[in-house]
Amino acid sequence: MTEPILRISDLSVYYDKKKALNNVSLDLYPNEITALIGPSGSGKSTLLRSVNRMNDLVPEVTVTGSIIYNGHNIYSPRTDTVELRKEIGMVFQQPNPFPMTIYENVVYGLRLKGVKDKKVLDEIVEKSLIGASIWEEVKDRLHDSAVGLSGGQQQRVCIARVLATSPKMILLDEPTSALDPISAGKIEDTLYELKEKYTMAVVTRSMQQATRISDRTGFFLAGDLIEFGDTKEVFMNPQKQETEDYITGKFG
Repeated sequence: MTEPILRISDLSVYYDKKKALNNVSLDLYPNEITALIGPSGSGKSTLLRSVNRMNDLVPEVTVTGSIIYNGHNIYSPRTDTVELRKEIGMVFQQPNPFPMTIYENVVYGLRLKGVKDKKVLDEIVEKSLIGASIWEEVKDRLHDSAVGLSGGQQQRVCIARVLATSPKMILLDEPTSALDPISAGKIEDTLYELKEKYTMAVVTRSMQQATRISDRTGFFLAGDLIEFGDTKEVFMNPQKQETEDYITGKFG
């Protein structure tokens, strides 16, 4: 049996006094895509942000429970959050390229690490943009501003920026919801290919997307993880009435 790469146990998150996640436990496995579904405000993005400690940036946040990665709890005082975020990269809902060239966007994290060798940077830029399925579209425009790209291209450059730091996991918070269907399809294809090398968790509003790309699915409602399991099982044979009601569109 494959060991999970990340184990979330009894995770609760409070913003001030408001509870956003309630004793959530789930495992993420190597080379799988896990979809997190549920209505707005159900805790999906909070979970994602907890996994690479983005919630640290929010005042008045309290986290209880544990997230075990590489054998230690990422909420222990010994955790280096900068290193953690290199290993567990994040892609957001709105494409957020920096106002600089495509090339500089991709190497941003490497420059922070002090990498200066142009040959090394060139190789990583090409490899990362190929990985994000956008090399052919931008290889002759690397020194143009990334902000001039289409939304779908910007999002793939943001994925390349994450890949450049050699993460083990990638978290994606509704990465296609701001995109047109063709661009969204390209991102889905990209994620499916990346699964060979990375473990991913994707927050998505699209049931179709969850069924197309994910191996496991977790359904969240009002901060609770209602159901978690094999994607086909969750969609074809849900164990909980709330899951069935959500999937069939009775609420959302």
